[in-house]
Amino acid sequence: MMHNQDPRDIILRPVVSEKSYDLIAQNRYTFEVAKRATKPQIAEAVEEIFGVSVAKVNTMNVTGKPRRLRWRTGTTRSWKKAVVTLKEGETIEFFETH
Repeated sequence: MMHNQDPRDIILRPVVSEKSYDLIAQNRYTFEVAKRATKPQIAEAVEEIFGVSVAKVNTMNVTGKPRRLRWRTGTTRSWKKAVVTLKEGETIEFFETH
């Protein structure tokens, strides 16, 4: 398992999209996370990195989309997305700057 791991190995990067920015109004933040990360590990990593309290974590596996390059077909990479809901009144300043 992933015990005693750097939280930055679990939280890879924020997801920047219109949908993810709309969720910020509901106090929900979206991140790309390590494929093997569990919900408790994701919650702990977000709390440690940003100094906030996590109320809930929802995860989903995003499958790669089919793509072609000339005659060769392939797919974009698959990744795991986590939507983290913070406790009432808490925010992550990192996302607030547009």
